[in-house]
Amino acid sequence: MRLEKCWFCSSTVYPGHGIQFVRNDAKIFRFCRSKCHKNFKMKRNPRKVKWTKAYRRVHGKDMTQDATFEFERKRNRPERYDRHVAEETLKAIKKIDKVRVDREARHYAKRMKGKKAQVQKEAANELEQSIHMVKAPAALQKEPSLTLPKVYQKQTEDRMEE
Repeated sequence: MRLEKCWFCSSTVYPGHGIQFVRNDAKIFRFCRSKCHKNFKMKRNPRKVKWTKAYRRVHGKDMTQDATFEFERKRNRPERYDRHVAEETLKAIKKIDKVRVDREARHYAKRMKGKKAQVQKEAANELEQSIHMVKAPAALQKEPSLTLPKVYQKQTEDRMEE
């Protein structure tokens, strides 16, 4: 059973699934679903379509270089079957998969590291602009301690003056 890769989105195409297109020069293109096939016919570039693996790699959202990708490469050299080698290979596949998952998690954490501060700043700004929705204006007048700290209010006054 051979698992192919979709030419457009790089997902796995299982036997009996997908579409195969053969060009006049005998180049074979395999597609996992009609969405990929239609985008190919519309001559769209997979590196510019946001949901493809090519886009994610080009824009730094997925790992591009890692030693674990070498094991996934397709090899066309036939090997003599050896039960011991097959057993060791299956054990190695599990280890490699675990290593890849860990590295992808590290890559994602590194990519999202700066995002947390940005999200907190946006939340503070939103709260600053719509504090009246959180507490009624009458309650704010009765008890001024419910307002935001003076630091935020000074910043908003400075922004308004500019």
